[in-house]
Amino acid sequence: MPLSPAVPREPVHIRHVECRGWRRADGLWDIEGHLTDVKTYDFENRHRGAVKAGEPVHEMWLRLTLDDGLVIRAVEAVTDRSPFAICPAIAPNFQRLVGLAIRAGFHAEVKERLGGVEGCTHLVELLGPVATTAFQTVFPWRERERRLKGETTPSAGARPRLLNTCHAFASDGPVVKELWPEAYTGGP
Repeated sequence: MPLSPAVPREPVHIRHVECRGWRRADGLWDIEGHLTDVKTYDFENRHRGAVKAGEPVHEMWLRLTLDDGLVIRAVEAVTDRSPFAICPAIAPNFQRLVGLAIRAGFHAEVKERLGGVEGCTHLVELLGPVATTAFQTVFPWRERERRLKGETTPSAGARPRLLNTCHAFASDGPVVKELWPEAYTGGP
């Protein structure tokens, strides 16, 4: 069900985030994010001059290359368009992510390495959907491959990785009771 009908309004700003995941020929994973911000009106920018309606104010790209454990092996960050000429200069700092694993504590570690003047707000924000895309890319693919080979899930009997990570996976909820009864903590 979509959102309820809105009151009359005028569009002003559009942010578009697109993320994609790929399995590489070398066994690694590439997860890419692309972010654009556009205005629905023309305006003057001190550093760029006239910015026309629909022309990106921000256009940024991020690629994380990961191993099967979601450890970042390589990073590429690019700023094609920004409101200030200095913005692209921060991209090399994103190499600080190499070696970091996407798991509990990831966002806190990103803020430690790239927070404030050490990073770019928009590229750091893009890491959120890129990290989620990594999970959505890697784990279902690996599970699919295991099933195709007739293998059992290696985590069978172990604490499920997704336990208590969101409302649906609450340890006392119906989804956990159905999928992982051994981890279920609710009542009968």
